[in-house]
Amino acid sequence: MGPYHERLTDLLLLKNESLAYAQARAWVELLWEDFEATYAKAGEKYRGKEMTEAIVQKWIEQYGPRLHEFVATNPKYRHLLNQDDYLKH
Repeated sequence: MGPYHERLTDLLLLKNESLAYAQARAWVELLWEDFEATYAKAGEKYRGKEMTEAIVQKWIEQYGPRLHEFVATNPKYRHLLNQDDYLKH
């Protein structure tokens, strides 16, 4: 997943200056896995990494600037995305 995750992480960092690199990477991995798991549960045929990348890219374009606000309403992910644990990029 290296190049896919790297491209998406770079995009997210461009969209959201509040995130550190490790936080952006964690978001990309969470979004990627969430999409693939949901798609599989729906019984859909796997259509490749390119499709997953396109979907996650759309989500980043739409929600990326506000992703750092997500922890306030969803403490389940606080340990992964804690603002105090990372230096900004």
